[in-house]
This record gives sequence, C-alpha cells and structure tokens, in this order.
Amino acid sequence: MTSLRINRALAATGYCSRRAADRLIEEGRVKVNGKPVTDFNLAVDPDRDIIAVDDQELSSRDHVYVAFHKPRGAITTVKDEKGRQTVLDLLPEELQHLKPVGRLDRDSEGLLILTNDGEFAHRLAHPSRTRHVWKTYRVRVDGRLSDRAVTALEEGVMLSEERVKTLPARVTNISYDKDCTVFSISIREGRNRQIRRMCAKLGYPVIRLVRVAIGRLQLKPMEPGEWKFLTRSDLDKLRDPGR
Repeated sequence: MTSLRINRALAATGYCSRRAADRLIEEGRVKVNGKPVTDFNLAVDPDRDIIAVDDQELSSRDHVYVAFHKPRGAITTVKDEKGRQTVLDLLPEELQHLKPVGRLDRDSEGLLILTNDGEFAHRLAHPSRTRHVWKTYRVRVDGRLSDRAVTALEEGVMLSEERVKTLPARVTNISYDKDCTVFSISIREGRNRQIRRMCAKLGYPVIRLVRVAIGRLQLKPMEPGEWKFLTRSDLDKLRDPGR
C-alpha cells in the first residue's frame, strides 16, 4: 500500500476520523512501531507499520463495535436537522464516525450498538435477522396490568396504523408499584415505537422504557451515557437469540 500521512492511516483503520486522529497524536496516545508519534506529517505504510492507540494495535481491516447506554432525550441518528442532541454527541470525538444499529426513540433508554461495520449492522438490523434475536426491555406503565393484558402482549397486539399484529412476545418479572406496573418484555421485531404502541393500544401508557438486553448481551453494569468496546465474546452474545 502507498504510504499515508499518519492521521489518514489512523482514520483508514476505522478507529476514528482524521480530525480525531490529530487530537490523539497531540495527546501522545499514538505509536508507530512502538514509538510515540510527535510528527503530524509522519508517513506510514499501513501494510507494514504497526499503528497503536493507547497501546492497542490497529489495522486497516479492523472494525469498531461499541455498546452504549443511551440516556433519555438523545436522538438515535447521526445528525439531527433540528439541532437536538444525538447519541454521537455523547461519545468521544474519535468514535463519532460510528453509526447506530437499529433505533431507540428519544424517550427510551438503554442498550444501543454502534459500529463502522456496515455488513454487520445490516445483518443485525435486517428484519429477517431480528426475528431470530430477542430484545428485552424493562417497562413501567401507568395502571395495574391485568392478566388479560399480559396475555394480549404475549399473543400479539393488532397495531391499527399498520394493520398488522405483532409477533408473540414474552412478559416476565411483573411487579406493582401503587398505580403502576413494572415488567420485562422480550420481542423479536423492531417496529417504530412498538412497545409503546402495544401498551397504549391496551390502555397502559408507558412511563419509562429501557432496553436491557439484545440477545444475551446485557446493558448492565453501564450507567446512562457510558459506553464500552465490544469483545469477540460480546459479539457472540449479540448473535445468540437469547431466551
């Protein structure tokens, strides 16, 4: 491969943008062949030279996978035309080139995956794939959920806007707090605001909605706004259908 300026070579790994690469170099976090980079004009050969950030080796074939605890109020998009805060605004600059996989509406919270691996994102978000992976949410609704409503959620709810019945769901861990109900629900599809619409159709407005798992990958112990790189083991958990 032709030699590239260090910031371009670093960006080519998919780790960050060129602007973020310059900042990493300035902070002394980038090494080439074990030596700290101090020259912004340094030319490197990505096929021969070993580039590392924080002593983590990178390559042009690397993809980045991040799990993020989306807080309530953030928009799940790359850029919002109305200038509202997006999930990318809450990540370090070197990760702001990533794209969210799937979506969580503005009022919802919880586990969100971001990556620069387009093929992986397509596989994980495509309807034919999502029906094999359970996504689990912790939900708080207004009102005491009846046995009849639980059965309806589990068997499927007719969404009038789309004239379609949702796939069977799993409802567990039901508890009551005064005039509210807290429960877990696992679904295998990702229609727009699906759980909110299912509950509203049955007369139970959603007060809080948190995605706590995708497959076997759990949200815990991340707090709102926290993120982590996914390991190979984490990716295997994402591919596992879950229970």
